[in-house]
Parts: sequence; structure tokens; C-alpha cells
Amino acid sequence: MDPRRPTSEEGERSIHLQISDLQYRLSDTLSPNTTMFEPQNSLGNRDSTSNGNSNHPSSIPAVRAPEKKLTLFALRLAVLEKAASGLGTLGFIWATVVLLGGFAITLDKTDFWFITIILLIEGTRIFSRSHELEWQHQATWSIADVGISSFRALRSSSSFLIDSIRAVFSSIFKRSRRSTEIKETGHMNTRTNWNYQKRPTRRWTSSEVPLLPYAKWVFDTRHVSRLLYWLQLLSATACVVLSAIKLIRRNFGEVEKGDSDKRNRKSALIIFYSLALAEALLFLLEKVYWEWKVTYCKLLEEVNQESELGPSGLLTIRRFFYDAYSRCVNGSIFDGLKMDMVTFAMDLLASSSPDEQLIGARILRQFSVSMRYSDDTLQKVGLNLPVIEKLVEMLNWTDPQEEETRGNAAEIVSKLAGKKQNALRVAGIPGAMESISSLLETNRNPGGAADEICERKVVFDHPSYEFWKFNHLGLLILKKLARDHDICGKIGNTRGLLPKIIDFTHVEERLLRDDNAATSQILTVKRSLQVVKRLASTTGATGKQLQKEISEIIFSISNIRDILRHGEKQPVLQQLGIEILTSLALEEDATERIGGTGGVLKGLFNIFFNEGLPQSHDRVRTAAGEALAMLALESKNNCHRMVRSDVLVRLVGALEIPLLRVNSARILRNLCTYIGTNGYNQLKGVTVAAPIVLQAIMAGENKLQEVMVGLAAHVFKFMDPQESSCMFERAGITEAELAYALVRILRKYQQPHIKIPRIRRFSIELAIWMMRDKASNVCLFRDLGMEKELEGVLETTAELESFNMFSGTVGMSRHSTTIHSLVETALELLMDG
Repeated sequence: MDPRRPTSEEGERSIHLQISDLQYRLSDTLSPNTTMFEPQNSLGNRDSTSNGNSNHPSSIPAVRAPEKKLTLFALRLAVLEKAASGLGTLGFIWATVVLLGGFAITLDKTDFWFITIILLIEGTRIFSRSHELEWQHQATWSIADVGISSFRALRSSSSFLIDSIRAVFSSIFKRSRRSTEIKETGHMNTRTNWNYQKRPTRRWTSSEVPLLPYAKWVFDTRHVSRLLYWLQLLSATACVVLSAIKLIRRNFGEVEKGDSDKRNRKSALIIFYSLALAEALLFLLEKVYWEWKVTYCKLLEEVNQESELGPSGLLTIRRFFYDAYSRCVNGSIFDGLKMDMVTFAMDLLASSSPDEQLIGARILRQFSVSMRYSDDTLQKVGLNLPVIEKLVEMLNWTDPQEEETRGNAAEIVSKLAGKKQNALRVAGIPGAMESISSLLETNRNPGGAADEICERKVVFDHPSYEFWKFNHLGLLILKKLARDHDICGKIGNTRGLLPKIIDFTHVEERLLRDDNAATSQILTVKRSLQVVKRLASTTGATGKQLQKEISEIIFSISNIRDILRHGEKQPVLQQLGIEILTSLALEEDATERIGGTGGVLKGLFNIFFNEGLPQSHDRVRTAAGEALAMLALESKNNCHRMVRSDVLVRLVGALEIPLLRVNSARILRNLCTYIGTNGYNQLKGVTVAAPIVLQAIMAGENKLQEVMVGLAAHVFKFMDPQESSCMFERAGITEAELAYALVRILRKYQQPHIKIPRIRRFSIELAIWMMRDKASNVCLFRDLGMEKELEGVLETTAELESFNMFSGTVGMSRHSTTIHSLVETALELLMDG
């Protein structure tokens, strides 16, 4: 593992949401400098949240994985254990072959019984040792057996007996009371009671095995492991005492002269007792070392704290330690060093035991959200396709007993989806979208068939099932997956998924106007809007299909309208809703649906013109202006709707407001373009904007200059020569100065500019109007070198200049007149003049 940064501990039975997810900020939405009126290099550049690794600084120093302390501890214990076992084996062979085999008849009676007792004791210890590890390990297999013997509880036999008696009667009383409660209530209505219900399985758990009738507590792993533990200690202590007595006294019997049968008996006995003493001392040393590290140094608690697994993690740490220790003891002493927590958790996740799956999911979830461990964890999980498939499968689990496992799996998948390659693997699993869709269920009864209601009855009837957390996680997963173009297509093609997402965009007026609205409720709406925005802003044929499908869902636009009307206190939601409308406006039918939904245009104008909003709402007002410009583009119906709303005067006035002038100019230009001269009387009032427009052309730059030049070419079409001359006088600008400014623009932008792709087109359009308006202007342009600049435009034209708007790098709404035609018209006017 490659730990990075610390994070907070988690609770034992809860599903956590990252604090950063609850901090809904305007920075989560599109940059204010980004607009659909200019092309973007990629979808990722348009969304500041698209980089899943933006929160991870590259210079975080590596920290050693905490479980390495456990594997090293297991290695050292295994060395002592195997050394003691080796000496014990040697002593056993020596006793059976040399002493009892060679000197059995000549041994002194005390030696014979001492050796026999020591061998029996050692046999008992070896048996107890091998099975104690098995039972201790078994105690960590099931959460139901959390009562594994505490190392501190083994300090004295008196406390052991008291605790054992208490545990026995407590367990019997609890089980009796639990069965009575189940019979009386029939079903359980609280989360605590649900924890007591055990789902029927085909496998026994250690706490359920009826080893003796009416005495299940005999099979309790806690009691058995303690008994075996004390048997070992007593055996080793007895072996030390007996061996020491014989080595100190050395009363091995007299050896008579000439008795060759007893000549080496003393040396043989000394060797045996020394081997027995050494073995027992090594074993006791192992136990002392064990107690020192675990009880006094609190190694397990320390590793649990560093692993950030929370209070429930101690059982996990014990399980990992026993696995590592078992490998070291039963195989090579180095086998345990090959273990790590992530691989261990993935193995548990693949188990068929619900408890093991929960333990594995807890580990992976915590390591996935931890800033120190997430990179390494997600890399390992992302490369293990069976584990990803298992996690995706868990998203479908609706049994209340599996709520925590399902929640952990959802959080892990949400983290995996944050990295592009992992997101592709998740989305590539058959049925993955359907599994994610299952997270978007609510506690409302489905409106489908009776069998569907029955299928989910166990979930919907459970009042404490926390649907909203799964809703958050499901939307978060979709939000991250939707960064990929192809995955957006899969989301759109998943039956019933889009309507579910749209359903979460609904928010009541009461909640929008409430200053103390629950963060979780607002977050749900926000995430659903973010998902819809990413789907709606998809480019190409997939994007057009998604835009059509979203707009065809009858609640899509009306839900956003409610947010526009009542969401003044929720600017983030308003901005997301507005950006969705802007993206949907790329599709012709969707544009008409938006304009035809009562109150949408009015709501956008109210936000756009609202001077009472604080400065923090500026981006919302800017987004509203861009949405209105998009809705007016190539839509005569929407243009007529806007003009009938009597907003023309306010749009003209907005040309003098720095925040609004760019989008106001775009809206006015589209109104003039698509209503045309047929709406002369309706648009006549736009002519009063001419002085403002002329001054902006002379003083402005970049985007402001582009939109003002484009508007000027249409504003002057509503004036006769006399009126236009008056407007120049009011602006304090001569026609010669304007002509020079237009030539300077063409000279400055000798190549199409990606940020202002239409400035050369608009400049040529305005020059054409000026030359047609007055013959004297032709001479002005000719003297300024306009012909040379126009010829340069012919040599550098690009597709970039042929479109009104862009979806990523794809041009949309092609201009009816090509820039070549405009240049040729201008050149003809110059030559004819």
C-alpha cells in the first residue's frame, strides 16, 4: 500500500458522505468564461470537476502501510513458535527413541514418570496450541462471534472464570429474550432489531452449531479459545517446573561400576530435560512477547487507528493478524509478509459469507475514501475485474440486513468511477447501469405491477432504511460516469434511468425558500441536476439524442422552471438548471419545448435583470443571459415570445451594464436577425441602442467588441441614412473612425480566433452596410486598405467562422451566408464605388 493522507474515523453501522460533497459551491459548475458561442477543446475543459484527481497533491510523502507492523509481529512470533516446536519434536524423539526405548528398563522410577508426564503435558500443549489458533481464527470469521477472547481478560484465572460464567448466563438470557421478542412482535421495526434477525443461509456459523443439545454456549469460540490458551500456559509452566527440578537435583539414580546399560543414562536425561525446559521457555517467551505487544503496547489498537477503520475495525485487524500468523506458522515464515489489507479485503468480499463480505466492504470503503490510501486501493481494486463485478452486484441488494454492505459497495464504486479507466471498467460490466439505477429507489411505493410491489415490500416496509444515502451515492456515481461520452450513451439507453434522474430534480417551493433547508435534500437536487447537465452537454449524435430524450420527459423543464421561480436562495441550483436549458437548446425541438413551457423565459429574464441580487449571484445572471441568447437563436417563436414580454427596453438598458452587456447584445442581435424586417414596429425601439453600441465598438475588446459589432450591423438596418447620421453624432463618433476601427479589426485578426470566432464576419457585415448606406464610405474603406484585408480573409477562412454556436468542437447552427460570399460582396462594393 502507498498511504497518503489521514482522514477521520468511521462509525460501526453507518454510511458516510464526504464533507466535500456537502459543500455545494458555485465552483462546481461551468466557468463563467465558458460559453457555447465559442468552441471547446474537450468536454473535460468545460467542467471544472472533471478531473477526479484534482484533490490529490502530487507531493504527498509516502507513509508505510500500518499492517506491516502486524505481518512483522506475526513473523517474529512464528520464528519463536517454530523454534519451540522444533525443540519439542527433538525432545519427543529423544525421549521415545533414546530414553523410553533404550533406557526404559534401567530408568529410575521418578525419571520414568517425570518423562511420561512431560511428554503428556507437551502433547497436550501442542494439541492445545494448534487448535487454539484455529479457534481464535474462527472467532474472527463472523461478526456474530465478535466476543473473541480479549488478551487483557487472560491476566488472571479468577477474572477468566467470572467472565466466562457471566458470558454463559448472559448469552443464554439474551437468546431466550430475543426469541420471545421475535414471537411477540412478529416483525421488527427498528434498526437494532433488524441486526438480530439472521437471514437463512445454507452454511452454519460457529455460534449456531448445536455441539451439545441445549448448551450452544459450549461451542462458543471465546470459551473454547480461552480454555485452550490456559491449557498451554499450564502445560508449559508444569514442563518448566518438572524439568528444572530434575536438572537442579539430578537424582537420576546410581550407576554401578561395570553396568554398561546405565553408563550414558545421566547425559541422556540431562539432554532431554534441557530440551523440554528450552522448549517450554521459548513458548513462554512467545506468550510474553505476545502479551507485551498486544496487551501493553496495544499493537492491534495502534494499527486499527492508523488504518482508520474505526471502532468496528478491531475485529478486522484481529482477523488479518490471525490470517498472517497462520500462514507463517503453517507454511513458510515469510508467507505472512506477502499479505496486505487491500488484497485481504478483496478476498473477503469474494466470500459467500455475509459477515465476511461486510468486513471486506468496510475495509475497501475506508481505504477508498482515505486520502492516504485511496490511490493505491483504487488502483488494486480497479485491476481486479471480479471484485468490481462483485461490488456492482452488491448495489442491487435491497435486504435491510445488507444495508451497510450495500452502502459501502456504493461508496467504493463512486470512488472507482472518479478515475477514467476504472469508470470504463465499471460501465463495461453487463447490467452495471441497472444496478446503479437500483440505488435511485425511494421509499415511495412503485406505481408498477403488483409483483414489483411485492418484490420490494421488504425494503419499502422498513421505515429506517436510509434511501436518501443510496440516492446520493447513485447520483454521485452517475455524475462521475457521465464525464465519458460513451457512458453517457449507456445511461440514456438504460430503461427507466433518465426518468428517475429527472424525478430527483423536483424540489418544493417550501424547501427552496427555507434558509435552514437540510443539506442532504439540497445535495440530492444538486447532484441530479449535475448528472442531467453532463448528459445534456454531451456532444455529437449521442448528445442530440440525449437532449431530445431529456426534453421529452414531461417533468424536465417544469422542474427547472420551479427552481428558477423560487430558488433565489439556492443560486447553485439555479445555475445548474439554467445550464441544462442552455445545453438542451442545442436541439431544435427542445428549444421549442422550453420556450413553450409557461414561465421559463420570464424566469430567465427575471434572474438576468435582477439588480438586487448579491455579487455572488453574478454567474447565475450571466448563465441566464447565455440561455436566453441560445433560446432566441434560430427560433422565431421564442423571439416573438420575448418581444411580447416587453423586455426590449430593458435589454437596451442592459447594454450599459458591464455584467449584462455581452449577453444582452447577443439576445438583441438574435431578435433582430430572426424576427427580421417583418417585425419592424416591434424592434424599432432597438435603434436607441446605436450610440451605446458604437462607443463599445471603439472602446471594447475581444468578446464585447465582437458582439457589439455583430449587433451594430443589424441595428442600423432599422434606420435610414439621416437617422444613422444622427446616431453617429450622438455617439460622438464619425463614420471614418468606425471604418478605421473595422479595418483595424481585420488587420489584427489575420487568422480566425477561437475565443471570438465571428468578429471578422461581423466586421465585414457592418462594413457592407456602411458602404451601402453612403457612397462616401466606399472611398473611406478603399483609402484605408480594406481591399487588401478582405483578400487576406479569403486566404485564411476556416470552418470555425461558419457557425453560430458550438457543442465542444462540433459546430452547430451554420450561418446562412458564407464568409466567402460576404467578402465577395464587400469587394464588389469597393470596386463599383
